[in-house]
Amino acid sequence: MPIFPPKRKPQTKKDDPMNGISPSTSDTTASTLSPNTSTLAATTSSRPSSYSSSSSRRSTASSSNGDTRVDPPKLVFHCQLAHGSPTGLISGFSNVRELYQKIADCFEIPAQSILFCTLNTHKIDMSQLLGGQIGLTDFIFAHVKGQPKEIDIVKSEAALGLTITDNGAGYAFIKRIKEGSVIDRLKTLVKVGDHIEKINDKPLVGSRHFEVAKMLKDLPVGSTFTMRLVEPNAFGFRT
Repeated sequence: MPIFPPKRKPQTKKDDPMNGISPSTSDTTASTLSPNTSTLAATTSSRPSSYSSSSSRRSTASSSNGDTRVDPPKLVFHCQLAHGSPTGLISGFSNVRELYQKIADCFEIPAQSILFCTLNTHKIDMSQLLGGQIGLTDFIFAHVKGQPKEIDIVKSEAALGLTITDNGAGYAFIKRIKEGSVIDRLKTLVKVGDHIEKINDKPLVGSRHFEVAKMLKDLPVGSTFTMRLVEPNAFGFRT
């Protein structure tokens, strides 16, 4: 008869080695990114297993005491240039300027050429403007600078009928044009998505949307002013 009871074999868990997390799911984002703010905050939601690429998997590292540390997965977003390009993978950003720089690095273009981004459509659709929730199932389309144009406008009414926003990185652009307004009568020249680069001799790169709106509001009724605009590159996709 043995003096000591037999040793029990340690039970092995059948769960995934990553603390019970199934390999088909992992942390993802539903991130808040507003064009009028510059920060990116992340929450969690489910992610399709199709995003389990090597760039988005968890990495592990062992510390000196033998403990295993599990790093959070990288957040990877699919992206294209709105006028047409191959699909790129974007990750490692926490604000608007960093996002634009990552897109620029991916497609080898200047970051300053990006006007704004839309989600899940290459069209200039302000209802899909990147500025609310963004998740890994969203597809980012970057709209870049196209043709510049200068237009002389007579301010015949106090209100021009423009709604202006900005991309959070120094570019104000036209978000909406009121039907029947002064600008609406110039709709073949002035369009939604156009970046307002200059009013008369005043450069507006780096200005916020409310600063541009105030400048237009302060122009005297009856005066003529010149607005330099830069439209997004379309190559036939603009609708």
